[in-house]
Amino acid sequence: MEVKAITRQVHISPLKVRLVMNVVRGMPVGKALSTLNYMPQKAAREVAQTIKSAAANAEHNFDLDPEALVVKRIFADQGPVLKRFMPRARGMANKIRRPTTHITVIVDDGSGY
Repeated sequence: MEVKAITRQVHISPLKVRLVMNVVRGMPVGKALSTLNYMPQKAAREVAQTIKSAAANAEHNFDLDPEALVVKRIFADQGPVLKRFMPRARGMANKIRRPTTHITVIVDDGSGY
C-alpha cells in the first residue's frame, strides 16, 4: 500500500533537493534515513523529515510495519518564488529570487491492496 507525505514551501532550490533525492530513491526507509543523516547538504534534513513523516503516516493510519517500507517515489516540485530587491550603486537595484520547493515522498510496503 502506498502512503504519501508532502512538505511544502521549503526554502531551498528544487535542483539542490533533487540531487539529494536521487541518492535515496528506491532504498528501504531505515537505510535512506541513515544515509541522509551523514549527508552535509541542508536538503538532506528536509528530505529525511519528509521520509519520517511518510513512515509515521503508514504506521499510524494504516498499521504498516515501518521496517518493511521502501521509498517508492520521491520528487521535488517548484513552489512559489519570493522576489526581493537589493540596492546597488548609483540608485540601481538587483533582483534576488528566493525559490521554494514542495517535497513529496511515497513509501510502499510491497503488498498489493
